[in-house]
Amino acid sequence: MSSTETTILLRPRPYELCSGTLLLLPLLPKPKPIIPLPFDIWTEVLTFAFSEPTAHKRVGTRAWAWSLLTISKAFSASISSFEIALPLLYASIRISKIGKLEAFYERLHVADQKWDSIRRIPYSSPGRWVQALDVRDLAFEGQAQALLLDSLLTQIFPLVPFLSSLSVNPSFVLSRRVLSALSQREGSVNLRSLTGLSYVPPPSMLPDEDPFVNLLRCCPNLEVLGIIDQGLDPTELQLDAADVELPSLATFRPLSLPNLRILSLLSMHSSPLMLALLRSPLPGITKLTVTPYNDIPYPASLVSELIATHGPALSSLMLLTLKSWPTRLRPSPPGLLDLAPHLNHLSLESPLPSLSLNQKHGLKILSIPRPTPNFWMTLERLLPLLPDLTFIRARDVHWLKKGISSVAQEAGIQGEMRLWKRRLERRGIRLLDANWHEHE
Repeated sequence: MSSTETTILLRPRPYELCSGTLLLLPLLPKPKPIIPLPFDIWTEVLTFAFSEPTAHKRVGTRAWAWSLLTISKAFSASISSFEIALPLLYASIRISKIGKLEAFYERLHVADQKWDSIRRIPYSSPGRWVQALDVRDLAFEGQAQALLLDSLLTQIFPLVPFLSSLSVNPSFVLSRRVLSALSQREGSVNLRSLTGLSYVPPPSMLPDEDPFVNLLRCCPNLEVLGIIDQGLDPTELQLDAADVELPSLATFRPLSLPNLRILSLLSMHSSPLMLALLRSPLPGITKLTVTPYNDIPYPASLVSELIATHGPALSSLMLLTLKSWPTRLRPSPPGLLDLAPHLNHLSLESPLPSLSLNQKHGLKILSIPRPTPNFWMTLERLLPLLPDLTFIRARDVHWLKKGISSVAQEAGIQGEMRLWKRRLERRGIRLLDANWHEHE
């Protein structure tokens, strides 16, 4: 058989003296060659596919994403999978089992060991592709697992120089060595978001001796910070403001966090970290979430002082007490609106404070746990000074579904919700439930 570009000749009897030649004719027209898409188009397509916010499309569980690389050799070659798909897959890692985190570390470690000294780029892959690491879904199973997580994170952080986002399950308390590995690694300036970090106050109130303060010094580009205090409740400490003395901060160098926009300090009444944030300028802060401790005076509690210091820059202030047993709810400052004159959203915690206001305020959204007759009296007094108020949200209540009897809808908290709805509609204000839904 011989072939050319356009014809195929068949010689069925090549050993005959007069061998015949047959021309093979195609039954179908020759297909046109497929023009490969440019890299930037494939990047947009795969980025959109991998970022779909559905439960089955997470790294670690989205097997369909990795299966793209095994569809066919032609497909893998056409999109240059190792240049486009793999960096996108490794960009955001979400892990829910400690075994998978071990396998992830082994993959990074082996790749780093194979890297030679004459590389053209400064870091190995896939470590240099990782931008977000999320272990929020990793359930706490005991001290042995917590120690293993601590060791794995300590070894992973130096291998991911471009890590910009870290989310941790607050049930795990990270050790000093993990925080040191995170802050002293190459690329610590790339960190943009740290959430779910558990905080245990050190014995000294000096900020410079706090590992979290030292971590923040190495993260000047940080934008989001979420910390949960795991220390003792103030009730157990029996704090007395007269017995608390803040350390001298004459030699303290303020933190440089010009890009910090969102700050969350939960279950924290006082700490060296809070003191450092209180004494540092935060010009970019717009959202603050804290647990109220207004019944504990300064300096035993720094929460009210923190709100007063950074309140003028805030557009959103949320007061939140984490659910625990027993849950200890503490009062909030009554002058929140005066302390934060530019608020758009204020979320209150029980017991609802008797808010005071000296002049008109531009508040647009007010969130409360649930409507009560007593707080309606406070709200009715404030409404003339809140001309821009558009929504009131009951964050712990849901509207009853359709089909429930009218008697049930008028009873209990549902009846109070419907009463508030009728009163607020006359003022052009909409009442929303926990899901931000309006009653139909």
